[in-house]
Amino acid sequence: MNERCAGVDELVRAAFAQTEPQVTVVSVGGYGRQELFPYSDVDLLLLTDGDPTPEQRGPISDFLRLLWDSNLQVSQSVHTPAECCEIHDGNLELTISLLDRRSLCGDPARHEKLSKLFPKFLNAERNNIILHLGRMTRGRHAKYGNTIYHLEPNVKEHPGGLRDLNVIHWLGQLRTFETEPLDEPRAFLSDVRAKLHRHFQRDNNLLSFEAQEILWEFPDRSMREYYRNARQIDRAVQRALDLCETSSNSLIGQFRDWRSRLSNSDFTVSRGQILLRSPGLLKSDPGVIMRLMQFMARHQIPLAPDTERRLCKAEALACSWVELKALLALPRCVNALRAMADHNLLQRVIPEWWRIDCLVTRDFYHRYTVDEHTLVTLQTLEELSTDKDASRSHIAALLTEIGHPELLRLALLLHDIGKGDGTGEHHIKSVEIGREVLERMQVPAEDAQTVLFLIEHHLILSSLMTSRDLGEPATARQIVEQTGTIERLKLLTVLTYADISAVNPTAMTPWRLEQLWKAYLIGHAEFTRELETERIHAPAQSSEDAAAFLDGLPTRYLKTHTQPQIADHIELAKQGNAVYLDRANGNYRVTVIADDRPFLLASISGALASFGMNILKAEAFANRRGQSLDMFIFADPHRTLELNPDESGRLQDIVWRAVTGKVDVASLIQKRRRPPTKPRVQPSVSSTNELSETSTLIEVVTEDRPGLLYDLTQTISSEGANIEVVLIDTEAHRALDVFYVRQEGCKLPEERMKILREKLLEACNG
Repeated sequence: MNERCAGVDELVRAAFAQTEPQVTVVSVGGYGRQELFPYSDVDLLLLTDGDPTPEQRGPISDFLRLLWDSNLQVSQSVHTPAECCEIHDGNLELTISLLDRRSLCGDPARHEKLSKLFPKFLNAERNNIILHLGRMTRGRHAKYGNTIYHLEPNVKEHPGGLRDLNVIHWLGQLRTFETEPLDEPRAFLSDVRAKLHRHFQRDNNLLSFEAQEILWEFPDRSMREYYRNARQIDRAVQRALDLCETSSNSLIGQFRDWRSRLSNSDFTVSRGQILLRSPGLLKSDPGVIMRLMQFMARHQIPLAPDTERRLCKAEALACSWVELKALLALPRCVNALRAMADHNLLQRVIPEWWRIDCLVTRDFYHRYTVDEHTLVTLQTLEELSTDKDASRSHIAALLTEIGHPELLRLALLLHDIGKGDGTGEHHIKSVEIGREVLERMQVPAEDAQTVLFLIEHHLILSSLMTSRDLGEPATARQIVEQTGTIERLKLLTVLTYADISAVNPTAMTPWRLEQLWKAYLIGHAEFTRELETERIHAPAQSSEDAAAFLDGLPTRYLKTHTQPQIADHIELAKQGNAVYLDRANGNYRVTVIADDRPFLLASISGALASFGMNILKAEAFANRRGQSLDMFIFADPHRTLELNPDESGRLQDIVWRAVTGKVDVASLIQKRRRPPTKPRVQPSVSSTNELSETSTLIEVVTEDRPGLLYDLTQTISSEGANIEVVLIDTEAHRALDVFYVRQEGCKLPEERMKILREKLLEACNG
């Protein structure tokens, strides 16, 4: 670069001597820094005493023409020294370029005048320039997805590129701060850019697949080296921007000072960054690292440079499924996962992660490396939860209905980990690796089955929605067969949305989004049809008790319950009427087996609500001999059962008395009523006779509240309808309840459906 600068200096001075324009020629920008690549533009500032006269313009034009004739790509501007020291929206780039300037030829008095004026101007406008430079840099980063992990990066403009080195250099001239040495990343990227220029014989900075093959003998290995260097630059420019913007903007500084109140016994928040209170904990308490990641994700605060350095040197790391689950359960955990990946912590939690770290997959559809694609899928989920775009609102609503989002995030974290094997059927290899990871972390069997299912089938919906006629009944049946349950269909739909969206910013087109939603709807419709019409017939090779209990239950029951659970239900059924209370994944579960009768479901839900329990999920089925199986998953928000063990027995007794009709449930629940408030979820009630051969299907979506299920079931029963099957799901204050009802053994006529819809809407509003 220095040799080319010296050569260009000679050409500029020679052209100036030949034409003698009435200007002072100053090199600025990269040329001013003496960083000229083989085909870089030559940036010149022509200093004048005022607007050039017609006589003066001729020599200036001749001077520039000689430079162009010398094969220089000249970019010039003409200003007076005073104009260079004025700030307005159009010349901030000029101001920044003047930070690197060298006088080449012409009257030195003009440059001396600029050198006297510019420091005073800079001192007065320093903060504005810093903030503008920050906006310009962050805007450029956003244009390229705020990631360095592009498969075909631009070594100059992309995040972590040479332009970011310039930004650090400019900020260093505007504000004093410390930064880590970046000599190696600078040398690596400069060498790559110079080779690109020489090979293509133009200012080409795109490290395309073709260029990677030309430049390096082992492209994949060299690209990993590129990402490691770009990561250092990206980290350094983010720190520099944070430090300088905080110093230049009092509002940002006040906000970061306010966040210092978030400090706790482990971590201190200072200047908007997280520091360890006792760095020695990294040795004595290995669990502090995962607590740090959870703190980072919960409050969205970056790590301080000192904390990052200590994490890189930390030897001990304790991370079981309990700690990882706590992190993945947080709705905004991606920044913490990125920090773990950047500091080699994720590889220590999941050693198989090294297989996809900075891994390039050479196709023209994916934009990012495999590890970055994985993290972008999780980022997509975060954005979906706050997205206001109406076209994606139904997918966002589906996300709120998922009971264990941490399982979805874990599946996304592992769904492409098999690509490091280099085989075509990567999902098969991902399942093998995923099984090893889950067993090593001792993930409970039921959760592990869900995660492995999602990994194995993560390509199903994306394939079906583009290769099958979604109007064909066989497609709906195929979706049902391959997904198994409505819950898994919901998980796969959201996973597919995240997976496609993370391929590249334009991959999830409106058409694909529409097709994905259609695939979900036809699958959901087929599941609801199957729920009522497909029933278990007396299973062969089963005991008399098992056959009697299972006969007539929906086939869904076998798909959603494990063999030990089914065995427990068969034992309970031998007792006739029975109530059983136990713990279930951090919540409570009550299982009731009783002779089916009107108001049975309302009685059970009312009894639970009278205890202040928050019903999260419920299922109710009846077998052919008229025995009803009702299962409720509920939370105990006031920790009544935990703090008062005797209350468990009292709750079971209340439920038992409600089931047998020995207590007035309406009077029990009355004390739990709340005054009506403005709903956060607008209630809706829909009904149809098209999705079941024998029953009317009613779907209620409304805001959850104490006693809601009691009010809904009481309303249905009061209108003379019998509830055959019910599915209840509650997430994030939103209740989604599906009822299959009959009246005198038949579907409801349209007039009765209309009346019941109105009554249920009244019940939703309390």
